[in-house]
Amino acid sequence: MLKGKNIIVGVTGGIAAYKVVDVVSRLKKNRANVEVIMTKNATKFVTPLTFQTLALNAVYVDMFKEPKHYDVEHISLAEKADLFLIAPATANIIGKIANGIADDLLTTTIMATTSKVIFAPAMNTNMYLNPIVQQNIEKLKGLGYEFIEPGVGLLACQAYGPGRMAEPVDIVEYVINSFKEKELAGKKIVVTAGPTMEPLDPVRYVTNHSSGKMGYTIANLASLKGAEVVLISGPTHLDPPRNVKLVKVNTTMEMFNAVKEEFDTCHVLIKAAAPLDYRPETVSSEKIKKKDGEKDELNIKFVRNPDIAEYFGSIKKGKIIVGFAAETNNMVEYAKEKLRKKNFDFIVANNVKESGAGFKTETNIVTIIDRDGSVKEYPIMSKEKVAEIILDKVKVLLNNKG
Repeated sequence: MLKGKNIIVGVTGGIAAYKVVDVVSRLKKNRANVEVIMTKNATKFVTPLTFQTLALNAVYVDMFKEPKHYDVEHISLAEKADLFLIAPATANIIGKIANGIADDLLTTTIMATTSKVIFAPAMNTNMYLNPIVQQNIEKLKGLGYEFIEPGVGLLACQAYGPGRMAEPVDIVEYVINSFKEKELAGKKIVVTAGPTMEPLDPVRYVTNHSSGKMGYTIANLASLKGAEVVLISGPTHLDPPRNVKLVKVNTTMEMFNAVKEEFDTCHVLIKAAAPLDYRPETVSSEKIKKKDGEKDELNIKFVRNPDIAEYFGSIKKGKIIVGFAAETNNMVEYAKEKLRKKNFDFIVANNVKESGAGFKTETNIVTIIDRDGSVKEYPIMSKEKVAEIILDKVKVLLNNKG
């Protein structure tokens, strides 16, 4: 994925430096050429030999060390870089770059490069939240530097909060996607995901098996392709994608209202959620108790929820709407009818009874039906690949609209 790309990794003096060993390893496995610059403090946490062994390149530390080849190292490294990754990015390195300080090999090289520079911050929670650090981060963002937001969790100092460096797999994914064309830049995409739930009483509810994985995958990829993304999600256990506006809902009516809030300003609506079609007519204010007797029965009257897809399909005007159909039989027939009735631009159908295509799986087996009635079947593939196919079709439709 990164073949032919020269990536300079700047390692600074923080305990998270040990995680950067994995980052370098993953970059190499993706066929990148990796060269590492370490601050002197970074060498107190991980030895240069470790990075040299993994990167298969010399590691640079001392700005004034006599070079093996006659070139000015900070200039040659800066010029060859396709991308510059600073991990871990301490408060110190962020502050230096934000204020134009270049007093060692790493800071000097960053100042000299014209490539994209990405920081992966890692520091104590109070340091990260310090107004000075936040001002420095905002200043650098305004100058075009990028940041991979740190996670929230237990830090090495035993504090709990933001400041934990992003995981290596997420950092490498960010780097890979930095080389992708931002083909959806300037477009706003609303994605619905997951199930909805309708309460019966204070302790019980009805829902379905949707995990939200497909919708979250689409939202993540759309963001990486440059779109402004709003993810409207029913209850799930998934971590929200980075750089995506997350709107959490529970009921179908809440999802309907959330879409309504965003619809006028969006270009695309992707209805990957599985909202419940019905809700109880009345919700008990107290826990429903079972009664004694063998013939005791519980009868609940259900009423229709608003059909989110049909409503917005009826008022879509020039917007693109993508629908989903999870069926158990007559899949193509039912999907075509749904496409027509709800005014979709295309629909993604699957038979949830097929192995590898149901809810809560990492894969899917889809059939895509266009407005002209054409049907294309796809083999089993990852949900990431399905998301790529969907967004490629969306891009074509957007381009056709001019």
